[in-house]
Amino acid sequence: MKTKKIISVLVLFLLISTVCVSQVSTTPPMPAAPGGPRSIPPPGLPIDSGLIVLVIIGIIYGVYKLLSSRKASNV
Repeated sequence: MKTKKIISVLVLFLLISTVCVSQVSTTPPMPAAPGGPRSIPPPGLPIDSGLIVLVIIGIIYGVYKLLSSRKASNV
């Protein structure tokens, strides 16, 4: 019973911290260039360049671990 309580507290802590981190915050405006219009911020970095490959590798690793755990339990 105590382990279930600890696990539920840990899961709750992780969920709350994830929500707190994912809150959108506005960035302050860029400072004006001396004697000119406002400076333009650099473009953001792309997120999706290797995301598909990373997901596929994760799925393959998950299947590998699942099969190896089933193999170990059958021995």
